[in-house]
Amino acid sequence: AGSGVVIKGGGTLERLASTRVIMFDKTGTLTRGRPVLVDVVPAPDAPGPDELLALAASLDQMSPHVLATAIVSAATRRGLPLQAAEDVREVHGYGLSGRIGSRQVALGKCDWIVPEPRPDWVRRVRRRAGLDGSVTVFAAIDGRPVGAFLLEDVIRSDAPRMVHGLRQAGIRRVVLLTGDRADAAETVGRIVGVDAVRSECDPGEKLAAIEDERASDTTMMVGDGVNDAPALAAADVGVALAARGATASSEAADVVLTVDRVDALADAILVAQRSRRIARQAVATGMGLSLVAMLVAAAGFLPPAAGAVLQEVIDVLAIGIALRAVLPGRTHTVELPAADVAAAHELRAQHDAALVVVEQIREVADALDAADPDLGPARGLADRLRTDLLVHERADEERLVPIVARALGPQATYALSRSHAEIEHQVARLTRLLEDVPDDDVQVEDLVEVRRALYALYGVLRLHNSLEDETAFSLLPAPATAG
Repeated sequence: AGSGVVIKGGGTLERLASTRVIMFDKTGTLTRGRPVLVDVVPAPDAPGPDELLALAASLDQMSPHVLATAIVSAATRRGLPLQAAEDVREVHGYGLSGRIGSRQVALGKCDWIVPEPRPDWVRRVRRRAGLDGSVTVFAAIDGRPVGAFLLEDVIRSDAPRMVHGLRQAGIRRVVLLTGDRADAAETVGRIVGVDAVRSECDPGEKLAAIEDERASDTTMMVGDGVNDAPALAAADVGVALAARGATASSEAADVVLTVDRVDALADAILVAQRSRRIARQAVATGMGLSLVAMLVAAAGFLPPAAGAVLQEVIDVLAIGIALRAVLPGRTHTVELPAADVAAAHELRAQHDAALVVVEQIREVADALDAADPDLGPARGLADRLRTDLLVHERADEERLVPIVARALGPQATYALSRSHAEIEHQVARLTRLLEDVPDDDVQVEDLVEVRRALYALYGVLRLHNSLEDETAFSLLPAPATAG
């Protein structure tokens, strides 16, 4: 339990050590189960992203809905001022409306916010949401649709490393089993690194899938919700994430993870395998030595008194071998020193703050218009990249990379350091490009080149941030919330 894993009984420990197939639910298990805002898309001639987000958060702070919480959290992270909402009214299943200052604001489903015929920007937003597996919240001011918010259930940063750890522990097959759409499930499965994806499954189909896998090998099911309880009970080993708060799944499970991270699962399997191995060694040693002693005694070479003493020695030796199970063994989870944890938390806060700058890169690139060739926003962004973003990336290279090297070895830092260097290169290239284009003679080709440079930098930063989350920040400990 000290490592965040509760195993219910010796039989479970034995089955856990024999597990060769693991099936994961998606939502709340391989993903966070909590949506986050990934983009704000203003309509043409509408207020900017920050103003839209501030208005939406001012209204959403009156709602307990999970999507409303995500929007308010995003506005808070950006430091946007929120206003008091008045005359707030919730239309169940559709959205929320209210008055913010002198403006009437509404948030909700597309069908409720945007009347027919729908403009092209709405079609593009919905297409993007479908491709990315996002959820959309549309906004209207004084009855006019003005934008949309895209939210996603992000993948846990510790999930890819956990799957790698499971394979090192002897797991031969990892399956994603979910009721979600095939495109969203395939995306998660591809990033995490599973062997197979079974999507759009109802509870009965989940049970059938588990039975199919059980026919070939010992199978584990990992889930977090009430709907997962039958599947957890059907598997050879059911594992529940108690940190998600679903009592039914925790009661049906054989193993309970009391921390809100899944990489503790690899630790549980390693502990079970080590415990079984030590138990077999103790039994084999005790029985083998006792058999030899009996043969020697039967041959008349061992007096009864000496035989009794020898048997006690053999028993103590077997017990001593078995007690090795309580000693620390090899685990997947890496424990950081307190100083490294504090430093990593500080850098994580800076990392989260820098995400606003990253999204601004794409917003500036999207806004470049050949009809109004103004590079002022791009020049202002380049200044912010040099004064804010690069300072943070250099701090990561100086402080975060050594932490990862001490925890995982220097090989784990090569990609991080290379991406830091690439970010420096892309920012320097953008700066030189902007310096080469005069303010009073911006050509269409110049806009295309600047937009291309911004998108390249944005892509590098998105990949780098994912790498940093999975390699470095996934090492941070999670607080226990149950047990």
